[in-house]
Amino acid sequence: MSVTLHENDLPAGIDFGDAVAVDTETLGLRPQRDRLCLVQLSAGDGTAHLVRFAQGGAYDAPNLRKLLQDKAVTKIFHFGRFDIAVMKQYLGVLAAPVYCTKLASRIARTYTAHHSLKTLCRELLGVELDKHQQTTDWGAATLSPEQISYAAADVLHLHRLRAVLDEQLKREGRMELAQGCFDFLPTRAALDAGGWGEEDIFVHH
Repeated sequence: MSVTLHENDLPAGIDFGDAVAVDTETLGLRPQRDRLCLVQLSAGDGTAHLVRFAQGGAYDAPNLRKLLQDKAVTKIFHFGRFDIAVMKQYLGVLAAPVYCTKLASRIARTYTAHHSLKTLCRELLGVELDKHQQTTDWGAATLSPEQISYAAADVLHLHRLRAVLDEQLKREGRMELAQGCFDFLPTRAALDAGGWGEEDIFVHH
């Protein structure tokens, strides 16, 4: 595993191919309150790029913003609904097109109620993820080696998970349904960022 930490933006010229795994770390789970601290990215080649945003720093990040909006590059998330919403809140862009391994798992793997990244990596890839750093302080002035390793691990396996889940979706005839959910996901995240996170606007009452 190779990890590179960048401050405030990606350097120009990194080629992530046609699909990039993306994850975020924040100070909490409310984008309007809890700031974005870190964005992790990987081309699925064993290398992770971590973009750190310090307290009081700018979220201009033109190279990162360009990548998130590049229609030729699919952004792979696990529970993309949150990551897309928090990046919309702080970076001002709506990531698309997207793929979400959690959504794919919930549609393909209806035989289980367990769809966490840790579970998927263990059951589908035989990889054990260490989640002890999940609730640490991502706004700290200096990230620990353990935090950096944890953050990188969250994007290193998403390409492989996508491949396995796609096979299951195709086997069960649910690929078109899943793709429809992926296509809608940025809109769902935009609703969250705009204040409709707890309201189901599709219900009749």
